Amino acid sequence: MSFVYKADPVRGREWASLFARHAPDIPFHIWPETGPREEVRYLAAWMPPDDILKTFPNLEILISVGAGIDQFDLSALPEHLPVVRMTEPGIAESMAEYVTMAVLSLHRDLPVYINQQRQKVWREIRVTSAARRKVGVLGLGMLGLAVLQQLRPFGFPLAAWSRSGGQVDGVDTFAGPGMLSAFLARTDILVCLLPLTDATRGILSHDLFAQLPHGAALVNVGRGAHLVEQDLLRALEEGQLSAAVLDVCEAEPLPLDHPFWDHPQILLTPHIASMTRPETAVDVVLDNIRRHAAGEALIGLVDRTRGY
Repeated sequence: MSFVYKADPVRGREWASLFARHAPDIPFHIWPETGPREEVRYLAAWMPPDDILKTFPNLEILISVGAGIDQFDLSALPEHLPVVRMTEPGIAESMAEYVTMAVLSLHRDLPVYINQQRQKVWREIRVTSAARRKVGVLGLGMLGLAVLQQLRPFGFPLAAWSRSGGQVDGVDTFAGPGMLSAFLARTDILVCLLPLTDATRGILSHDLFAQLPHGAALVNVGRGAHLVEQDLLRALEEGQLSAAVLDVCEAEPLPLDHPFWDHPQILLTPHIASMTRPETAVDVVLDNIRRHAAGEALIGLVDRTRGY
């Protein structure tokens, strides 16, 4: 019974050290090293091998090293193979920090001031109180809940939309396609934390932007494929959107000739909003291995009918 890690090898070495300390009985390998492939029972990966069961014929669990699983082609994975999302708490903590930074930056007009600094312009903008700036979060999973909790002390009126809904203290919640328009109409700063599925691909589009109040702003920390990039540029040019903070893009790294690099209304970061922390990730993975051995439910098990 062995474990293979197929992602960033630097972090893989940290995982290896933690496995040696906490689970010395489980042989640990960093791809492309695998040891005897018929002995591999657990695979943690960003991108699994193309023919996963041919590579690892006795694999029992596939674990994503990130919170999302959209990089996996679920249709190409055997139906009996459990697929597990990474649920370690460091992902939610760092995402909540980043989104708080982004929302406050938009609330206090930081993109405008950065552009003014470049132009050597000294011009103040009247401050709007947080109580008058409505923040809306698309997505009400682990990350969405962490973000809402972090934003609550600032006094923003908070709302969240998800497909299935839910109740959160101090947050107006909207559920299902029929309530999306009402959610957008009350949202000044929109945060996208949706999983990427066929239903959400391209959701950040001209039609959605048109339903936001004029001059609203966007934070995309979901996936680059959520955003129709030309529609964002058009919305910024027309003034329907005032600014955007983007941590994810359709092509990563972003091509050097891409208009996002120099756009005065866009703040851009290189997909760093949240990162898996090896020390807590290994704890979560080892707990799931224990659960699997005991026949208990796995934490973060993907529902293939929903795609997340």
